[in-house]
Amino acid sequence: MQTHSFDVVIVGAGGAGMRAALEASNEASTAVISKLYPTRSHTGAAQGGMCAALANVEDDNWEWHTFDTVKGGDYLVDQDAAEVMAKEAIDAVMDLEHMGLPFNRTPDGKIDQRRFGGHTRNHGEAAVRRACYAADRTGHMILQTLYQNCVKQQVEFFNEFYVLDLLVDHDLSRDTIPEGEAVNAVGVVAYDLASGEIHIFQAKSVVFATGGAGKIFKTTSNAHTLTGDGMALALRRGIPLEDMEFFQFHPTGLAGLGILLSEAARGEGAILRNGNGERFMERYAPTIKDLAPRDIVARSMANEVREGRGAGPNKDYVLLDLTHLEPAHIDAKLPDITEFARTYLGVEPYTEPVPVYPTAHYAMGGIPTNINTEVLRDNEHVVRGLFAAGEVACVSVHGSNRLGTNSLLDINVFGKRAGRAAAEYAKTAQFIDVPGDAVDATVAKLEDMRTRPDGERVADVRRSLQEIMDRNAQVFRTHESLTEALDTIRQLQERYTRVSVQDKGKLFNTDLLEALELGFLLDLAEVVVVGALNRRESRGGHFREDFPDRDDAHYMQHTMVYRRPLAAGDATTDLVATDDLTDANAFDFVEAFDGYKLELGAKPVTVTRYEPMERKY
Repeated sequence: MQTHSFDVVIVGAGGAGMRAALEASNEASTAVISKLYPTRSHTGAAQGGMCAALANVEDDNWEWHTFDTVKGGDYLVDQDAAEVMAKEAIDAVMDLEHMGLPFNRTPDGKIDQRRFGGHTRNHGEAAVRRACYAADRTGHMILQTLYQNCVKQQVEFFNEFYVLDLLVDHDLSRDTIPEGEAVNAVGVVAYDLASGEIHIFQAKSVVFATGGAGKIFKTTSNAHTLTGDGMALALRRGIPLEDMEFFQFHPTGLAGLGILLSEAARGEGAILRNGNGERFMERYAPTIKDLAPRDIVARSMANEVREGRGAGPNKDYVLLDLTHLEPAHIDAKLPDITEFARTYLGVEPYTEPVPVYPTAHYAMGGIPTNINTEVLRDNEHVVRGLFAAGEVACVSVHGSNRLGTNSLLDINVFGKRAGRAAAEYAKTAQFIDVPGDAVDATVAKLEDMRTRPDGERVADVRRSLQEIMDRNAQVFRTHESLTEALDTIRQLQERYTRVSVQDKGKLFNTDLLEALELGFLLDLAEVVVVGALNRRESRGGHFREDFPDRDDAHYMQHTMVYRRPLAAGDATTDLVATDDLTDANAFDFVEAFDGYKLELGAKPVTVTRYEPMERKY
């Protein structure tokens, strides 16, 4: 077992992690731990653009960007965070420009900008060009640019290291913290894939930037590696997760596959049509049509299929039509997504519409943070020395539905803030000794799973989880569908206790690591479903057919899910609610499984200048 000491340890080498590393390494010894080689991180899959009110193409300002973000998130956005993001967006783009990112240009040499869903001029008057882009490879370019600059700045990378546990000096999942006593991050435990060796990273500051958890669903645009590791590790340590019921389903995944076709296609003029050839979005969002926010477009597509107007032999998808666009324009602005259509579906976008259907894409919820990226352990207190940024975090700039291009902005604005805050904290903090038995339980669990002679197969349990989540917790949800999903998840959690792996070795044992990731997925799927059962309204990416209206009187608040030890005398109960929904303990879900229970609380939404109103496009 090896031990390392750094002022700042960053977990995750995607856009948020590397932007944090660039900022922190100016003032502190910094290490980045990644389970992938950094340029394979999922930021590279982001296609369409990064938004900022540059007004290079037409009139725009940061206040309109803030309003669009708040409205797009169905008013569950914390408006102080949205203001920070929209204001700092311009500098974030300029930072990347100065690092060498090759943005597309206007004829007079300015950064070009394209339209994207939900981004409007003058509070909804018309769609605005706000997305800065590099063809349809914007995330790839950001990832390469950040990595090159991290190498230049001599950031130390530990690649293909899997973080197994977060080390804190008080385990919030077990300990009762006396009033006024602080909880401090100490470091992380990691597994070196190449050697099978355990490493302890002691740190003054820890930054989680581990990305999303789309693999709880079967049909997803997310890579195989997006298993919610950081979220699950925080949950297991008693740190709450915020708004996990809100999951975005991107409208234009390749039908049956989920591989993403960027919203940039619609930004460049592509049209969604049903099986009858109708431009159906005119019915659902008459003002901005195909460029409505993603939750609205995804539900509209699913509704067309449910009502029998789908395309194809089974009428189970709709069509993305680019055939009216000039081939030269498609090749210049959308080279990757058209190649995806040819490669994976055998469709020629020049002459044929492309079959598409919503795909699980982005988690709006995550580890709660304040605008300085400090992780919250409840509504008032932070975990000192622990920060989070990017999709793993919930600051909350996305509310119940993220606008396209706000994710690449989020990782750069709050990644930079996380790096700066972590380095600043490390200047005056002291290293805290790692508890002597901190690693024992983690290593024992790992060895038990690796050496277990026989049991459940990881792939079988994972497939069952993803299928039930696709079927029961996707675009449309009901109490019955969610209850069935929760029952299935409980059964799968029990099966997971008997999981064994075929590879019994220690070197490059990806079989073992997939088993660990499955545990994370099961934990998070449970939280998603419990939160969705609790929220008896429809808002943003969460649509309850049995409660189809938004209910601001009761649910204009964030959901906070805590994992606590099961105390003696706790009974297993169904999800229940009291009339006082502002009470931190208004919702109480108790599950007698593996010695823990989930408790649901509430957190107020921060409102600064935009009062909730009906959401129309």
